[in-house]
Amino acid sequence: MRQQQWGWLALLGCVLSNTTVQASTMGYLPPQAPLNPQGMELASPPPLSEITPVFQLRDVAPTDWAREALQNLMERYNCLQGYPDNTFRGERPLTRYEFAASLAACFSQLPTLQGEDLLTVERLRQEFVEELEDVATFIHTLEGRLRTLEDQSFSTTVIFGGQVVFALSGATGGRPPGRGETGILFTHQTQLALATSFQGKDRLLLGLGTGNFNDFGFANPKALNSYMALLNSQSGARDQWSLDTLEYRRVVFKDRMVLTLKPVGFSLGDVLTPNTPHRGAGDGAVSRFGAQNPLFQLGALNSGVGLDWLVSDQVRLQTAYGTRNSAEGGFFNGSHSALGVQVLVAPGDRTVAGLAYVNAYSQDGRLDTFTGSFNADTSGTFLEPAQIHGLGATLQTYLTDNIILGAWGGITYTRSLVSPAFALSATGTLSFGIEDPFGKTGDYWGIVAGIPPKLLVGGNIERRDRGTSFHLETFYRWRISDRLSISPGVFLVTDPGHISNNNTFWIGTVRANFQF
Repeated sequence: MRQQQWGWLALLGCVLSNTTVQASTMGYLPPQAPLNPQGMELASPPPLSEITPVFQLRDVAPTDWAREALQNLMERYNCLQGYPDNTFRGERPLTRYEFAASLAACFSQLPTLQGEDLLTVERLRQEFVEELEDVATFIHTLEGRLRTLEDQSFSTTVIFGGQVVFALSGATGGRPPGRGETGILFTHQTQLALATSFQGKDRLLLGLGTGNFNDFGFANPKALNSYMALLNSQSGARDQWSLDTLEYRRVVFKDRMVLTLKPVGFSLGDVLTPNTPHRGAGDGAVSRFGAQNPLFQLGALNSGVGLDWLVSDQVRLQTAYGTRNSAEGGFFNGSHSALGVQVLVAPGDRTVAGLAYVNAYSQDGRLDTFTGSFNADTSGTFLEPAQIHGLGATLQTYLTDNIILGAWGGITYTRSLVSPAFALSATGTLSFGIEDPFGKTGDYWGIVAGIPPKLLVGGNIERRDRGTSFHLETFYRWRISDRLSISPGVFLVTDPGHISNNNTFWIGTVRANFQF
């Protein structure tokens, strides 16, 4: 708590001079922002010859109500002085440190008191001994209640935030595999979030989302008819608000482990770090495929748990388990589920490499990453309960202070649990990122080249990939402010769907990402 200097000095001066003081002279002020102590010289009382007489203080008028108290403290008790510019600054808020220093300086004069002064101090101490004991008891009780409130309180802070991604997008080509009915689309993806903490080392996050890029957007059969045309920023919410995130995280094990519980909006990539700078919907890659390794999107999961353990300063061990439609079959008996484990290694301060393994179950044999060919995503359409084994690797390394080389790849083996059918798919990319390419802090230029998931071989399957699609993408993030960025970008896909006679398609977009 802070007081004006006038108030406490008047009280102290009156006590030492055996005058009375009214409660109204205390002049309490509400808490304010911390002030830098300007420091009156109070560590030790100055010689009497260095004391500034009250009448020389330019901001203390003869009619000021605290003038007599100041005069007693400065001239009679030799324990206070003004500032070097002959001011006292009595209206300035006083910190607890300054009050303690001033009080100590004046109390250091108590042994020198004689006669009537000493008797006055002793008489006041005895007179108010019961009140002082009551105050001490009250403060002790108040401190106990405050500790209980802090330990049991739900939260001291709730943070509200959100993100809106506006996009103006167009597409051309791709006839076949689609009919080419594309046009220019103006879309949005909107997310609102509330975050709070119970004990300071945890976080509860609740998010609402909506959007208007539905019916698969450019991937619709009437347009380009390919999962390879999906955008990173699109949402199928049809302008309907829904709860899309419910997450609780807690730090444990000497602050080296994070536990995650996410019953709504879960994917393996929420715990297994994708190890890429291109994931952001509003300022990352333009395409869904270019955002991250499809292995982290396997199963189209929606609820799960995870553990992220910092084993050492160079090694992290992460594991996650998620499921889809757990409300129907239970958390461990959903129609689709996946268990993932990843090891991240940072051999130096310029490189991070990851190796991940995923063991998944699919009721219909589908991967459901929605990033590659239809054949790869459906495991050749054998449409039977299947076990899926996935192996993926990621790499990020700084070639220079601002140029990042990135790469990731993955392979999945899907085996039917009721027949000899199987499918083997693979994918991979190489990327470059340039931070602050033109010397402007926060800007980023990204380039991604790769092969979307492709069905390589299979047994007892009806569909196979006989061609090869190439994905080439570039985007630029222009940082307007800490809350707003503009990101134009374009990507093309040759032989969409890994079908040789399909026409190349192009998709371009300009995104505005506003965060609040």
